[in-house]
Amino acid sequence: MNEQAKENDTMNAQDTMERKVETMDYRSSAGKQGQEERNVKVIHQSHSKSDGGGVGLLASAIATVSSTIQASKDAISKK
Repeated sequence: MNEQAKENDTMNAQDTMERKVETMDYRSSAGKQGQEERNVKVIHQSHSKSDGGGVGLLASAIATVSSTIQASKDAISKK
């Protein structure tokens, strides 16, 4: 990790741990001399094991898509 990186651990509105890391991004483009530097902020969110580690969210998304597809099929078949 960058020696200049700053980390800050907090609890967010959903009561999950959130780690904010402020660091530098170094990029170089083809054909250009030197590197471009820019400040970046990365936010890592930890999910508790009780919520399935995101599995519940994925299952909910799948159910929503499935329901939408079925509603579309029903609407088309009635025409």
